[in-house]
Amino acid sequence: MNKTQTLRGFTTISYWADDMVAAKKWYSELLKIEPYFERSGEDGKIAYVEFRLGDYQHELGLIDRRYEPEAATPDPGGAVMFWHVDDVAVTLEKLLSMGAKEYEGLTHREAGFITASVIDLFGNILGIMYNPHYLEILNSGIQYRVVEE
Repeated sequence: MNKTQTLRGFTTISYWADDMVAAKKWYSELLKIEPYFERSGEDGKIAYVEFRLGDYQHELGLIDRRYEPEAATPDPGGAVMFWHVDDVAVTLEKLLSMGAKEYEGLTHREAGFITASVIDLFGNILGIMYNPHYLEILNSGIQYRVVEE
């Protein structure tokens, strides 16, 4: 009997950047925190920084694009990972004022869900969402759900 789901939860999302100094500064300003971890490459330049943020201390990693997988494409696309925010409109406006470009505008969805996404200055898609389910789980104290097979 398996007591946990195969995909147990979000751990780290990685965003790529050509200019790690600028990316570190931009995300530090957005998040109002400094990264808790930083690693340099063999050349002494920043290769990776990581922030822990949010209610569950999820990890946002910024990686120098020179370490990007060979199969990666230079254009934004594919999956969008959404971060819960308390006010999508306010957060979207802040992101746009910091130079991000709208990817998908403010969208009111069913059951109180609100989403938007931008492309950051480094070519990554950053999704933001007001998610009533997230708040329900957060307020319930549930850490994970047991699934029996």
